[in-house]
Amino acid sequence: MFQRLFGRERHANRAITEALYAQIVAAARQTVFYSHWNVPDTPLGRFEMLSLHMFLVQHRMRGEDGVAQEIAQVLIDEFFLDVDHSLRELGIGDVGVPKRMKKLAKMFYGRTAAYDDALERNDHDGLTAALARNVRPDADAWPEASRLAGYVAGASRQLSAQPTESIAAGTVAFPEANGG
Repeated sequence: MFQRLFGRERHANRAITEALYAQIVAAARQTVFYSHWNVPDTPLGRFEMLSLHMFLVQHRMRGEDGVAQEIAQVLIDEFFLDVDHSLRELGIGDVGVPKRMKKLAKMFYGRTAAYDDALERNDHDGLTAALARNVRPDADAWPEASRLAGYVAGASRQLSAQPTESIAAGTVAFPEANGG
């Protein structure tokens, strides 16, 4: 009996996290990032945008408990499973995947610390610099970084206004990035 009850709960949570993850991926794939804001449309550029949106949800869910905390953890797990799968699709062999995963995890957590710090201090210039450093390390100047920083700050505010119950039920809404 307990197996059946807990099994159903896990299945429901799985459906919720899959829905949330799909919404995170959709937000990260907004065309304007790549077409107007010059985010590289490469595996690493897409990783940066997915990481950024995953960070935004994790930032919103920080401090929550119960189901919301569990969902946040499952989302991170799903994110890293997706990254692992993507590496394998790119042809990275079984021997190379753990090494790359460790590097990508370190990149993710380093970036989230920088973004978190800038958001907490309401530091637009600091957020802009962190985004430029991470998303376009090859560019001497990336003027669109300021627009991306504005989007991130706005997304953080929008996510903060969303009720935890709504997110825990499987709905997270990001703003639409404006290409203008």
